[in-house]
Amino acid sequence: MKESKRVLFFILTVLVANSFAQQADSLKKNEHFELSFGQSLLFISSSRLADIHNQAAIVVPTNAMLFFAEFRPQKFIKIPVFFNLPTETKQFLVNGQLVSEKASPTFGTGLEFRIFQAKIDSKSKIELEVGPLASFIFDTKNNVRIAPILAGRFRIMRGENFVMYLGASYSFGIEAIGLLYGTGTIF
Repeated sequence: MKESKRVLFFILTVLVANSFAQQADSLKKNEHFELSFGQSLLFISSSRLADIHNQAAIVVPTNAMLFFAEFRPQKFIKIPVFFNLPTETKQFLVNGQLVSEKASPTFGTGLEFRIFQAKIDSKSKIELEVGPLASFIFDTKNNVRIAPILAGRFRIMRGENFVMYLGASYSFGIEAIGLLYGTGTIF
């Protein structure tokens, strides 16, 4: 039931953003800044990684709200800034027991490079962006850990300012895989 609400929220967000994009298609805008809201799923705990490997636990993905901004100093180089705010605890199934612990918020930045771009039609195009990032993880004891990340996303752009994306990330510091998606606007 929870998953169907998320899917419905995502579809409604896309439809509303698309209707605004269609109204503004005739407006020419500079493309120096993107602001978006999305969601990410994180697939493994960093603080319990050793325990999970020893106990052969099943990890339940953790949902988080993704706040994402991207500065565009050049067309091929982009500087993303993101903040993941967990909306639930991290959960594991260990020997048939559901174990929960507090999920940590993360903040990050880095560089992304446009690998390719292709036109879909006269008003739409798709891009692939990939790059190295650094994530700052804030744990419950106010300690900050830095984790290097390799991330990429497919961006579908409609008109001059509507963006919808789907991407993935891998954090080398905590051996975590993430899935991200959302919609945004280019300013």
